[in-house]
Amino acid sequence: MDTRFTGVIPPLITPFTQDGAVDLDGLDRVIEHLVTGGVNGLFVLGSSGETAYLTDAERDAVIERAVATTAGRVPVLAGAIDTTAHRVIAQARRARGLGVDAVVAACPFYAINDADEIADHFRAIAAAIDVPLFAYDVPVRLNGVKLGCDMLVRLGVEGVLAGVKDSSGDDVGFRRLVAANEAAGHPLVLLTGHECVVDGMLLLGADGVVPGYGNVEPRPYVELWAAARRGDWEEARRLQEGICAGFEIVRVPRGRSADATGIGAFKTVMQAQGTIASNEMAFPVRALEGEVKERILAIARSRGLI
Repeated sequence: MDTRFTGVIPPLITPFTQDGAVDLDGLDRVIEHLVTGGVNGLFVLGSSGETAYLTDAERDAVIERAVATTAGRVPVLAGAIDTTAHRVIAQARRARGLGVDAVVAACPFYAINDADEIADHFRAIAAAIDVPLFAYDVPVRLNGVKLGCDMLVRLGVEGVLAGVKDSSGDDVGFRRLVAANEAAGHPLVLLTGHECVVDGMLLLGADGVVPGYGNVEPRPYVELWAAARRGDWEEARRLQEGICAGFEIVRVPRGRSADATGIGAFKTVMQAQGTIASNEMAFPVRALEGEVKERILAIARSRGLI
């Protein structure tokens, strides 16, 4: 297992200006907020980074700025999210050329592939780059495909995959993956993206967490990771309960897209904190405003975040 990629590795939001351009100065502030908050790594161009909405030029600009601003203080993982292997490889090679420490790739989507074809998809990507490759397991965005436990561990044993970022929400499946990975000698770094049950996932053997809500509150996740490392599960539970209280911001919007409710709520609080200048979302997602915004900020105030 590559221990460089354990601990708290938040998936960075991508800030935008009011006119919809990527706000690179705002990205600098997000990075400083997280690094000074004690995180162990940064994941750019994931779902929280609205990567699906970005052009290739915008993706490259985000990676280049993140690598420069981070300046080696923590590892930078970059999503290379595209429909099929050759397109992912092109993204991954550009990311590698811009200096990332690892690449995160999903299975094919829109294209409909079977399990053997998905395994070959990851093998081809790993063979094309000289940095570790993580599989991104996020069925809600990938034709509903859940990456198989046996396939992931087999690819770990082969040296194809360095780890898995699990955002499936399938906690039983994740537990099975932890057990199978352990039985195989722990070749994979297993990171949970299920940010409100991190204490439980660390207890059962996760190697770290990739929490979107960590953009808003990185420090409690860092403290939770430290508590878990020393076996203080009472403290871990206390910290997790506080995180869950703040996470209620994502449940305020109603009748909006998942991107608007989750990422939009994070950005709304971050704007009020002064970390970013605007809570603007990538087109065509509309920013949260009005009563919804005020209710989100009321929760943030109750947590002492603003």
